[in-house]
Amino acid sequence: MEKIDRFEAFCKIKGTHGRIFRANFVKKDNSLRTMVCRLGVKKGVKGIGMSYNPAEKGLIGVFDMQKNEFRMINIKTLHSLRIANAEWIIKQEDKK
Repeated sequence: MEKIDRFEAFCKIKGTHGRIFRANFVKKDNSLRTMVCRLGVKKGVKGIGMSYNPAEKGLIGVFDMQKNEFRMINIKTLHSLRIANAEWIIKQEDKK
């Protein structure tokens, strides 16, 4: 598997254009989560919009295909990404 940085991972997710992909990341409660999701789902959207900009907080809004609900992926805690038959590991920054 190839290693990529967080910005490349963000670009690859945005480049899926509604195709299903898998993301492994750490949730707020520090548990590991594997999510099968996609972008661009409009079913159930009321058109009000969010009260904040997810990109400013390092989040990407996606539709969770297993739970049939909208969720957020934190780019800062992303571990790996799989789109189609390609898989990448995200480079982890050293914490000092």
